[in-house]
Amino acid sequence: MITATQGVKLTSQCASCGGELARDVGQFIDRGRLWWGVEGQCQACPNAWCEMDTGPAPEEIRQALLTEHGAARLRLANKEASLVPVLRALREMHHLSLSEARLVAADLKAAGLVGTSVEIVYLAEGLRNRSVTVTIASSST
Repeated sequence: MITATQGVKLTSQCASCGGELARDVGQFIDRGRLWWGVEGQCQACPNAWCEMDTGPAPEEIRQALLTEHGAARLRLANKEASLVPVLRALREMHHLSLSEARLVAADLKAAGLVGTSVEIVYLAEGLRNRSVTVTIASSST
């Protein structure tokens, strides 16, 4: 089973007291599922919380990870291979309709899919479980 994790520390102003709010945000894979999490604590008051959920991370978390760590790109290793297992994996993992999965598969076959490294590792593992050979590279390549 694969594991991957990525995080970043952010600061902002506390909504309760105006002090400095320190937040740890990230994505990780646990027991075959994609997760995201946020832990926050004000340095000046008791305001603190922790939040976690499965599935795609909120856009603020994704953007913080992409800004800090850069993006990864997932491509099919064999562009001539059948797209049937790709479509099955995409539909299962992301609950897509067949037409939505076809659009994503077309992107995967052409330029590739870009995301956080954790999102790309998660998708790559799902495709590999369907015997689809993929490659991962930085998004600049």
